Amino acid sequence: MGYKTEQEAFWSGDFGNGYIERNECTKKSLAAVIGLYSRIAGRAPGLKSVIEFGANIGINLKAIKTLIPDIQTAAIEINHNAASRLREDSFFQGQIEVFETSILEYDPVKKYDMALISGVLIHINPEELQNVYEKLYHSSGKYICIIEYYNPTPAEIPYRGHEGKLFKRDFAGEFLDQYPDCRLVDYGFQYHRDHYFPGDDSTWFLLEKN
Repeated sequence: MGYKTEQEAFWSGDFGNGYIERNECTKKSLAAVIGLYSRIAGRAPGLKSVIEFGANIGINLKAIKTLIPDIQTAAIEINHNAASRLREDSFFQGQIEVFETSILEYDPVKKYDMALISGVLIHINPEELQNVYEKLYHSSGKYICIIEYYNPTPAEIPYRGHEGKLFKRDFAGEFLDQYPDCRLVDYGFQYHRDHYFPGDDSTWFLLEKN
């Protein structure tokens, strides 16, 4: 399959497969993510559906569904092995929509109470960010949750020996500038030294459509 950017090809292939192996869902890692989403869900009442952009094998969706058992889940995932794992995972009991495609190629088919993206915008080609923001906006019926590495100005950093694969910036701020009918509900930081719920030093932002 041909892709628009080198980043898409990177994540759909061998490197994306290796990422799955490095980030298997364990009891400890799931507990940490549940701790994070308990804070976020507490500020977003009434969630009945969520779609995650770049879900990988679904640890974030598992955490959310653990907290809100009846929530409907959907995932966009470019890597074939990860998408297959999502479809076959007994945790979801077959009750998950999986769109096996690039985020850049995804055409929003309906709105979900929350559109979520976590640790993915940092790997998107910066020239395509406005496109991704638009898809997040049109996939959301009420909330948008962005969890990424924050930097006040755009910056590129090396990623596991690769160049052009990880970018930090104020993603939420750019989204709010692009969509002034959205407001910031809450934000927070997940620290790698947290005693019970360690993260990877990412910042979360919960936005709401007015």
